[in-house]
Amino acid sequence: MSKIVKGKLGEDLAVKYLQDIGYTVIERNWRYSRLGEIDIIAKNNNQLVFIEVKTRTSAFFGEPIEAITPSKIKKIYKLAEVYLSENTLPNDLGCRFDAVSVILRKTPEIIHHEDIYCG
Repeated sequence: MSKIVKGKLGEDLAVKYLQDIGYTVIERNWRYSRLGEIDIIAKNNNQLVFIEVKTRTSAFFGEPIEAITPSKIKKIYKLAEVYLSENTLPNDLGCRFDAVSVILRKTPEIIHHEDIYCG
């Protein structure tokens, strides 16, 4: 399975999971110039949630969440700042940064990590 196919499958599973627990997906693969992209932007209660999805076929080389480095989190934060500056959102809407780990087993394993940015 190619990296692109694996990533798309993981994102599709993450979106379904998030929708099943009450999130409203606003954007998928939101890209800004060469700075990069945010996998999923969703709304949950009164929070806008910027979500990074990491997908693996096994945990042999580590859990998917371990691939989200501090520099990646900072990049997501910068992208979120751009997104917020370009979109008019309600003043009472807070923001949060989450990650969803997906391991593609016979029954996929999905782990939702809330509030990964502590900066």
